[in-house]
Amino acid sequence: MRSWGVLFFLVFIIFSCKKEEKQINDGMWLAKLKVMDNQTLPFNFKLIKTNTSYSAEIYNGEEIILSEEVIFFKDSILIKMPVFEGYLKGAYTLNRIEGSFVKEGLNRSVPFVAEHGVTSRFQSNEPSEVSISGIWETNFSEGTDDAYLGKGIFIQNDNKVTGTFRTTTGDYRFLEGVVSGDSLKLSTFDGAHAFLFTAKVTDSTLNGVFYSGNHFKEPFVAKRNEVFELPNEDNLTYLKDGFDVFDFSFPDETGKLISLSDDQFIDKPVIVQIMGTWCPNCLDETKYLTNYLNENPENEIEVVALAFEYAKTDTLAFKSINRLKDRVGVKYPILLAQYGSIDKDLAQEKLPMLNHVLSYPTTIFIDKKGEVRKIKTGFNGPATGDKFEAFKNDFEKLVSTLISE
Repeated sequence: MRSWGVLFFLVFIIFSCKKEEKQINDGMWLAKLKVMDNQTLPFNFKLIKTNTSYSAEIYNGEEIILSEEVIFFKDSILIKMPVFEGYLKGAYTLNRIEGSFVKEGLNRSVPFVAEHGVTSRFQSNEPSEVSISGIWETNFSEGTDDAYLGKGIFIQNDNKVTGTFRTTTGDYRFLEGVVSGDSLKLSTFDGAHAFLFTAKVTDSTLNGVFYSGNHFKEPFVAKRNEVFELPNEDNLTYLKDGFDVFDFSFPDETGKLISLSDDQFIDKPVIVQIMGTWCPNCLDETKYLTNYLNENPENEIEVVALAFEYAKTDTLAFKSINRLKDRVGVKYPILLAQYGSIDKDLAQEKLPMLNHVLSYPTTIFIDKKGEVRKIKTGFNGPATGDKFEAFKNDFEKLVSTLISE
């Protein structure tokens, strides 16, 4: 009897002292990143529990980003983005998370808080005074050396707004927000960039500020212009005088140097993608190129990517490259052109035959004879709607021509 009593006592002590596992609610959450000027950048995400594991969906308008790496340890939760290096990490309770959005390679950290059960991205206390649906001719950093043009494309239903800003180098992703009274707020979060746009609106003007995380901001002004179009992105980057061909020699993950003179590229049309694994527009293009090759396996065309990475070592850079290839299913080679910096002037030095590297991505179409037939600056992804559809049509026609010649 005594031994049974001792055993019962020990079991009682073990279970009494066992720390109760912390719980967190699944379902919808609202996160708010603390950016500049006491502004907050909101986005919604959903925690999904399956048996003993979790995943997360991040929402930006029509875009849904699935993270299958949701990790718990001690009192913290970590949500890692599916391709980009950025992650959300914070201490959690049942209904609250408090922590930071972290990009280690750039030494950046943006504080955030998240609350469970909040489905509205922005609070709208007033009905909208105007509708911003339509096309907006936009000037960013007007009157400065850093000035550039944008094209706002928006659809407003009641006070809810979706759309994007296009630029000559790409688009600002799937933006979602509201017009409350005479104030516009739009945001997006994809794990690479966190963008917030705020503006005062009239029926014909926007006057606001664009924030990128907590490290950058710039003013912008816009006016309605339904016929406005940006400069043709096919004419911005070209071969400099004195250069007849485009060529390179950069290593793959095994250290082997790859160039366009290699047998795999001879007598075939080639698409060269200048890109980075950190770049959302590059990700959009990579997905498109991968899908095209998968859907047209009979087409004899080669694709090769040149990656410019901010990772501090080549090992870390190739880790990011391999993560992208695994997550997207990329089968074409991605070579490491540069690590430690994504500076475009340095990139141009690596590719001296180009007048400049204006954008990631930049895409070069080369025919079977090795002649450059087109250089496309930037990429207008799915958020641009009709522009994306027009790109796909143009791409398929050009590739068909190059193959048939």
